[in-house]
Amino acid sequence: MTELIESETKDTTLVVSRAVSHPIKSVWTTLLSPAGMEALLGQGGQLGDKGDSWRAADGTYGVTRSFHPLEQIRFSWHKGEDGPRTLVDVHLIAQDADTTLIEIRHEHVGTDLDPTELEQHWQAALDRISNDAL
Repeated sequence: MTELIESETKDTTLVVSRAVSHPIKSVWTTLLSPAGMEALLGQGGQLGDKGDSWRAADGTYGVTRSFHPLEQIRFSWHKGEDGPRTLVDVHLIAQDADTTLIEIRHEHVGTDLDPTELEQHWQAALDRISNDAL
């Protein structure tokens, strides 16, 4: 599922989500593993503690902003050195005991980034997480 939310300031939030047949604790553990972080961020991408920088091989980079165990990870995401400053929230929502909804909210997209390209980027990340990492 994908959703675009636009405010009056042309600030766009892209939302993609996927339900996976794994309990929330398993999904959280996977996301925090090196393989799970690379599935989310791309090759070489590893989130650290709050305030720690990360960088992936494709040139995207950012800073870990917050995480709440079994619920949410928040990090800044920049496409490149000249890219806009955006934020990504990854939310985990238990659908039942054995199903978890992974929701990625990419905020402050603005007009400098192509929403279609970002949607494909985050859908591919969800594919990697659900097919490779879990």
